[in-house]
Amino acid sequence: MTRIPDTMRAVRCYGPGDYRLETLTVPEPGADEILVQVEACGVCASDGKCFGGAPLFWGDATRPQFVQPPVTPGHELIGRVVALGPGAEAQGLKVGDRAISEQIVPCWKCRYCRKANYHLCVEADVYGFRRRVQGAMADYMIFPAGSLNHKVPEELPRDQAALIEPLACSLRAVERSQMQLGDVVVVAGAGTLGLGMVAFARLRNPGLLISIDRLAPRLELARSLGADLAIDPGAENAVQRVLDLTEGYGCDVYIEATGHPDAVNQGLSMIRKGGNFVEFSVMPRETTCDWTLIGDAKEINIFGAHLGPHLYPTVIDYLARGLVKVDGIVTDALPLEDYAEGFDRVHRGQGIKTLLVP
Repeated sequence: MTRIPDTMRAVRCYGPGDYRLETLTVPEPGADEILVQVEACGVCASDGKCFGGAPLFWGDATRPQFVQPPVTPGHELIGRVVALGPGAEAQGLKVGDRAISEQIVPCWKCRYCRKANYHLCVEADVYGFRRRVQGAMADYMIFPAGSLNHKVPEELPRDQAALIEPLACSLRAVERSQMQLGDVVVVAGAGTLGLGMVAFARLRNPGLLISIDRLAPRLELARSLGADLAIDPGAENAVQRVLDLTEGYGCDVYIEATGHPDAVNQGLSMIRKGGNFVEFSVMPRETTCDWTLIGDAKEINIFGAHLGPHLYPTVIDYLARGLVKVDGIVTDALPLEDYAEGFDRVHRGQGIKTLLVP
């Protein structure tokens, strides 16, 4: 058994742009808690927005403050169980297991939790944003009581295991779209989440699967993961291209995964009457649109997509059996001390998924 040290390194968030690598005491697991040695942690786009001070995370007149500094960020994680607190063995994990924890820790008491919609919990904590659940940009972390934890196969490569969380989110968006065989499907955005959506949408056998992004390497990867067509909206009129491909009707399904408000209006313009529009992104600011398109003009079905509830076992199974393609999504693995470079790569759109490896 690996000896657990007394201290560990952890990235600590104190405010927008104020992140520090500090030495902390390794936490001791309490009742129903699990101590995990972190194997890798992905840098999410939301981490980059938080670092840059997006209103969603730091609060403004319209959105309450979400981040509770000081806190250790990181929710795209894979690790290994090194200690169990009293009662934690009931969760089915044992010392030595590779494991992942879903990014949300629900209260299990509110109306949503009682109806199995735990991802909508009104009192939920999220790893890396709330003080009670410190994140995975550290050598060690705690899976607290009430967390949703899953065993991960040993044979699953690190880079794939670190994608389980974002892939569960991607699968949620695809499921919410209700896409059918033969549909024309557009996924706007070819970052980690958009590429995962392309990979899972491919399994639904759409008639035409289109990826939209402004970065050529991402579009190339989207093709390798299953997109039939890749469109750069900076090089051509994406809306007109989709209309031309569909006899002027528009796409059946549009999934917004860019995080840019302009992509909302792009989707409303290129989707057909009665089409299904899925909004997934965390937006840095508000956007406006012509609501007449949604109602009177097109009667569009609007679906929100949030997190990846109930889908982690499916993602783990599909990865383990090689049923979903994800090769190439992880482009960088940096040591924990280079966390600032990881945030910068996200901010500049370099690579796709960057991992921090303790």
